[in-house]
Amino acid sequence: MKTDFGPADFAAFCRTHRPAYHAHYYAMYSSWWDAITVEPNLMVVPVDDHMVHRGDGLFETCKCLDGAVYNLGAHLDRLEGGAKTIQLRLPWSRADVQRIVGAVVQAGGHRDALVRIFVSRGPGGHSANPYECPEPLLLVLAIRSAEPFMATHPGGAKVGLSGVPTKDGFFAQVKSVNYLPNVLMKMQAVDAGVDFMLGFDKDGHMTELPTENFGIVTRDRVLRVPKPAHILLGTTMLRVLELARAQLVPAGVLAGVEEADVPRAELEQAAEMLVFGTSPHVTAVAEFAGRPVGTGRPGPVWRELSRVFEADLRNPAMLTRLL
Repeated sequence: MKTDFGPADFAAFCRTHRPAYHAHYYAMYSSWWDAITVEPNLMVVPVDDHMVHRGDGLFETCKCLDGAVYNLGAHLDRLEGGAKTIQLRLPWSRADVQRIVGAVVQAGGHRDALVRIFVSRGPGGHSANPYECPEPLLLVLAIRSAEPFMATHPGGAKVGLSGVPTKDGFFAQVKSVNYLPNVLMKMQAVDAGVDFMLGFDKDGHMTELPTENFGIVTRDRVLRVPKPAHILLGTTMLRVLELARAQLVPAGVLAGVEEADVPRAELEQAAEMLVFGTSPHVTAVAEFAGRPVGTGRPGPVWRELSRVFEADLRNPAMLTRLL
């Protein structure tokens, strides 16, 4: 073990440390340096940043498609709302963030990417006192964007039942970096050989998946999602609900769209189950808790919701052009 590791040693480490997963990291901006790097070894956060040792930070993940970010306004709305809730000052304007996102995507050299925006309380100490941080930290990262779930799993997803206690109220509704329950849910899913795990609140009502929202379609064609108190309101889910109300209800595909407390018994009777997220888009659930959902195949409501959402991804009104 070397005890006097310095800048020259780190430079040498960067030249030789090339794990395969680095190929998925395109570029990152850090306000710590006010610079963009394409060197994955430099895509780091100071260990004294309160986001690291206290989970005191927020993040957003949005999708860049052919040089344009989908639904960026909704992501920035949620970021600003979360910052206000936890009293985290944001010295960057929306125009600043948009400019930085564009520069990062361009530097990364990929017009299709996932863009991660992190805002932390910043470095400045190792206690729980947020006032020891002189200024917040902004990180913007462009990474590989995976194919939507149904493109690689056309038969639909398998969903299990999570035993991990869920976040509630304030902590459920702020998109902070405190994702330990979500990590444990994802671990459960992988260990159980399913794609997602569904959480339940203390009253036995469905909540959400590790990083995705969840909904059901009843036998009388009503799309139901959980009430906001126990979940993070995903930008994809909210946009899908808008599209469903505007297009699928008038067309007779759906009889209605509701926010409701959905107990386990109602899940067992669902005609369809759906997953919503930035990465998976709109995903059909084929199996829930080891039993087929509906016919065991993607259903008609999923087909129409997916169609209108995929069309919306190309809607100029929903795209912020960067490149």
